[in-house]
Amino acid sequence: MAIQQQNPSAASPMLAGVGQRQMGSGNVLEVSGLTKAFKETLAVNDLSFSVAEGEVLGFLGPNGAGKSTTVGMILGLIHPDKGMVQVLGKDVASHQSTVADHVGAIIENPAFYPYLSGRDNLRAHAMAVGNVPESRIDELLSLVNLGERGKDKFKTYSLGMKQRLGIASTLLTEPALVILDEPTNGLDPAGQREIRGIIPRLADEGHSVLLASHLLHEVEQVSDRVAIVRRGHLVTEGSVDELLKRGGSIDVQVPEGNVESARDVLRRVQGVEQVTIENGRLVVVAPLEMGAELNRAMVEAGVYASAIVPKKSSLEDLFLELTEGSTV
Repeated sequence: MAIQQQNPSAASPMLAGVGQRQMGSGNVLEVSGLTKAFKETLAVNDLSFSVAEGEVLGFLGPNGAGKSTTVGMILGLIHPDKGMVQVLGKDVASHQSTVADHVGAIIENPAFYPYLSGRDNLRAHAMAVGNVPESRIDELLSLVNLGERGKDKFKTYSLGMKQRLGIASTLLTEPALVILDEPTNGLDPAGQREIRGIIPRLADEGHSVLLASHLLHEVEQVSDRVAIVRRGHLVTEGSVDELLKRGGSIDVQVPEGNVESARDVLRRVQGVEQVTIENGRLVVVAPLEMGAELNRAMVEAGVYASAIVPKKSSLEDLFLELTEGSTV
């Protein structure tokens, strides 16, 4: 396991062990009933989720939601009060070597030798890990878009480049699971974009990725699925598209004199949760694919719509709704 974390006082690096992406059928990571309290604070509360082979799971929650504590328990750095973490089917508590051999993690800002080049820093890491061919270093520099800057000294790198080199260092042993805990913290928009561009490529190479973040746009753009946590407890999970549809609505416009009768018709349609009138239009809370069914019900009742428009909610809307009352 290669864990990169911020260590500004140390000169040497710290070592320890979207689209339609094809994902494996098995789960690389299984988290079951994790619970952890610190004195009177319940940081993680009966938390369960999984990450499939070749999948990017966005682990989303406000600051203080328990994401970093969960990551610590997955890595075996924090002992849970209850629950189990399995990596490749093995319990982390009794098979710590599984984490060391098959998990790479980057936490906050990576630390490297400032006067060595990016390539030589990776070589230093490779020597510590052992059995890493030189060709792997070339592959990783290319993967994180540092091939042309590999000979430059680390101290000349931007924050985004340093973070990308940190990601490369976690991949030297080709881990099955890569954990990125708030990987764009402190980066400017350009650096954030660089990191976002790399994450899907990790999954395309076959790595499973757990992306812990409180940045909605970051998670939405790169994740296959999203798990949203609030106060250490899972409140919902699913694909981004599924979650947005779940929080969406359908706008229905009918002639002014037919608004109330259309509302009564739509309320009786199976699958419709709620129908309200807003500014002369009907807002129907129902699965977004029900537009044709709504239209058919109104036509049968002699009411004709001039427009039926499905509207997805934003991930931000859903996030705020589910985490209301949390500190962001």
